[in-house]
Order: sequence, then structure tokens, then C-alpha cells
Amino acid sequence: MRRVTYAMSVSLDGYIVGLDGDFDWTAPDEEVFRFWIDETRELGVHLLGRRLYETMLYWETADQDPSLDAASLEWIAVWNPLPKVVFSSTLSAVQGNARLASGGLAEEIERLRAEPGDGDIAIGGATLAAEAAALDLIDEYRVMVYPVLVGGGIPFFAQDGRRVDLELVETRTFGSKVVHLRYRVAR
Repeated sequence: MRRVTYAMSVSLDGYIVGLDGDFDWTAPDEEVFRFWIDETRELGVHLLGRRLYETMLYWETADQDPSLDAASLEWIAVWNPLPKVVFSSTLSAVQGNARLASGGLAEEIERLRAEPGDGDIAIGGATLAAEAAALDLIDEYRVMVYPVLVGGGIPFFAQDGRRVDLELVETRTFGSKVVHLRYRVAR
């Protein structure tokens, strides 16, 4: 069965976006960017909330920018063909290799898990991930911890009052002192 993973960059104090809405501190260096590219190659589909979808729309036409480096072009070649499902109550259409979710999150994940194919089901965006966590649908948490304290903002983990036991699967420290942590939900 395909795993459901939640992976995002986070400040040391647990936020994916700071109080001012800024997340420029998550700009990856070449080593971290290469890691994200390789991780994304392993995905079968990516589920996104509206805000993350709109942020990632940049990549749909970024290949027209002649100043992009080779790593950015490689990212585009991996990201753009990846199937995406967007959860939104305000969007009526999406672009690229994306479709609007036709059902609720649990129904979409159940359908995707039942489909033949390889690759994990990734969830991006704190609100969508919080819903998946509350439904006990997340199998792995993949956290890219940046050495910065932002003092508040949008938290990586939902404050839902539930205890979830985790098993450490992998760690990696990058030259930039960013640390990747991969945890499996203990069931």
C-alpha cells in the first residue's frame, strides 16, 4: 500500500511560515535542493492545499526564464509532470498536471491508495496535513529543520491534542546545518 507522507521545511521553533508570512529562510542551498529533487522523484502524487498550490504555480512557467540554473530546470522536469490534487473551496480551475479534489481528503487518499502504481502520496501544506493527521492518514513525517527561530506563524504540526508515537527512520545533516528528520508513525 502506498504511504502517505507529510514533508515540509520548518524553523527550529516549528513553523513553516513566519508571523509576517515570510518563508525566505527556507530557500534551499544546492545540497538541500538536490535532496528535495530526489525525494520528489519517489512520489506518485502530491496533495496540496490552495495556498501551497498557488505558491508552487511559479514552476509551471519558470522554464521560460533563461537565467534558471541546471538544478532549477531539473526540478521543473520532476515537479511539473507529477500528478497533483488540489483541495480548495475557492478555486474553480487549476493549471498544469493538477486536478481539483472531487471528494474529501480521506476519500481521495483511499482512492489513490487503491490505484495501481508506485510512489508515495505526499501532502503539502499545514492545513491539509492537519486534517490528514486528525484522520490518522499520515504514515511518515519528513521534516527539514532550518537553524532559525521565527517566533510564530503557521505551525508544521497541528495542535489537535492527540498523541502520536513516532519511530525515527532517517536523519541527515547538510553542510548548511539544515537537518532532515524522517519519522514513521508507530502503529
